[in-house]
Amino acid sequence: MGLYRQTQRAVKYFSHACMRRTATTQPAARAREDAAAAGLKGAKTASAAKVSPHVVELDIPEDILAKRANPHWQPIYPSPPSRDQLDLTFENYQQCYRSKTTGEIIRALVVLNLCRSKWLVDHNLQLIRLARRVLGKRLFTMLMKATFYGHFVGGEDPERLKPLVNRMREFGVKSILDYSAEEDVPTETAVEQEMKIVPTALKDQAAPDTEAAALKQFTPSSDFGDRRRDVISARTYLYESEAQCEKNMATFLKCIDAVSGTTSSTGFAAIKLTALGRPELLMRLSAALVASHRYFNDILGLSDDEAPIVLRKTKVDYFKKKLVERGVNLEEPEVLEWLKQIDSNRNGVVDLFEWGDVIDQTKKLDRLLRVPVPVKNHEVQFKNLIAPFTQEDEEMFYNMMRRLKIITEHAVSKEVRIMIDAEQTYFQPAISRVTVELMRRYNREKAFVFNTYQCYLKDAYRNVATHLELSRKEDFFFGAKIVRGILKQERDRALALGYSDPTQPDPESTTAMYEKVVSAALEEVKARGIGQRKVAIMMATHNEDTVRYTVTKMKQLGIAPADRVVCFGQLLGMCDQISFNLGQSGYSIYKYVPYGEVLEVLPYLSRRALENRGVLEKTTKERRLLGKELRRRIFSGQWAYTPKGDFWPV
Repeated sequence: MGLYRQTQRAVKYFSHACMRRTATTQPAARAREDAAAAGLKGAKTASAAKVSPHVVELDIPEDILAKRANPHWQPIYPSPPSRDQLDLTFENYQQCYRSKTTGEIIRALVVLNLCRSKWLVDHNLQLIRLARRVLGKRLFTMLMKATFYGHFVGGEDPERLKPLVNRMREFGVKSILDYSAEEDVPTETAVEQEMKIVPTALKDQAAPDTEAAALKQFTPSSDFGDRRRDVISARTYLYESEAQCEKNMATFLKCIDAVSGTTSSTGFAAIKLTALGRPELLMRLSAALVASHRYFNDILGLSDDEAPIVLRKTKVDYFKKKLVERGVNLEEPEVLEWLKQIDSNRNGVVDLFEWGDVIDQTKKLDRLLRVPVPVKNHEVQFKNLIAPFTQEDEEMFYNMMRRLKIITEHAVSKEVRIMIDAEQTYFQPAISRVTVELMRRYNREKAFVFNTYQCYLKDAYRNVATHLELSRKEDFFFGAKIVRGILKQERDRALALGYSDPTQPDPESTTAMYEKVVSAALEEVKARGIGQRKVAIMMATHNEDTVRYTVTKMKQLGIAPADRVVCFGQLLGMCDQISFNLGQSGYSIYKYVPYGEVLEVLPYLSRRALENRGVLEKTTKERRLLGKELRRRIFSGQWAYTPKGDFWPV
């Protein structure tokens, strides 16, 4: 009987494996083949290649099925987890670094001290290129693994990540995986690549009237064509071709598989929307969203600074009344159809547009970007909020949405959560709107999709409040990654193009905004029921004061670490005194773990060096604590210490 059951199980596993291969590899492969065969326009045909979550459900392993069936599911560990008392001073160096070998402590000290040298950091790329030429590939790879690569990067591939990921789990820290390989492209080439995809009519155009002047932020500019400028915290994807976007999608799918296999589906995968299509389309859609906000406020007689329409819960009947007052004839067939669109839920409240039609590629963009305006004799004309999209524009945008759907559905099938990264402010309105639509669709059982909110921006709280309201009203799970963020490029661009600076004036204002956003999110956790887990938050910060504030606020609201609704995140190789202190005390904590071959991640390593130079007040403390732990081990005879822990994560 036992042999019969084992045979049955083997047959079932084999059939499920075949189904998974069909469900997750064929759509991407078929899309690439179609796009390659027919060129950019032919990629529209590939939009039919979709992954259905009902298909891939067949291949969910038993542990993931159990996790999905029980929202309070916990992984089974070899032993009960140990727990330390949380030290909010983050000064306990023995506790902070018990996960590291002595060699890793020495390497960390070397790397962080090298990052103190302004000259070395400013010329790091030139020095890296020189070292490659002088040492050759083999010796250069060995040098990088002994220094910067070994400190900031997890490994070459998912298989070689496992020892690091498993060891961090033993000390209470989980992983966010990100494939960080990127090409070292010169600035001139980056500008050329970005600007050649912009329609001629939109390049560095002047704003002729008041409405256009308000949309200057969304005007392409060759002066800022290299989006990597002053961006040191994350990879920037430069658009090359639709075929490259297909490759990027395949990379994200592999990353999701790596998270599922390496972290037992407890980790995250980071996704960038600009990797999946033409970024310029996101800029134009962002302009359309801002213009629509201005249009609705104009009809209602409100200023542009008023809260988004969804927060005011404007009744459709009241809005119709205002349209009539403005001279719009509501009996026009096209106006009647438009009114149906702005009440997508048929609940009598203005919701703007049903973007599910955009995600599903069932409605032309131009239909969503046109609004009625009165003319003489009570006639009505429709005007475009932005310049009309061409047929090729529509096809390329829908390719982007198709890729995003495939990635999201694959992540849901693997029980892997994805974080849609925030990007430049002139892309962000569209990225946030699409991400919220993904939440509405896929966050029905748990928070699979997380949006990112940057608190160095003045509108951070308004955006969070808007999306929390939508989540509450439509009863979907809300996932948020909250970051401080800093991007000097934004301020320079605003000054150069003549629009209002979207960033906070000083670090104190950013801190105040961060605390305001955190308070709002945590209070929403409490209001909607901690045990229901309708709101999930990741606090992505290296700031000790922000961590202390969040922990204190959690205690005030009765939110325990074991409730698993609040987690923290830091980069691998940075602020271990925060990460491992939290993890070993029972808090949910993640390390952002990049991976890739040594030569492929050099631009990433360059940014890490730049970022560490910019946060010397943090690395000063790290160096001091690392030095104390090294001396303790030497004088206590523990220089050959082997890390072994049982601080299993929540």
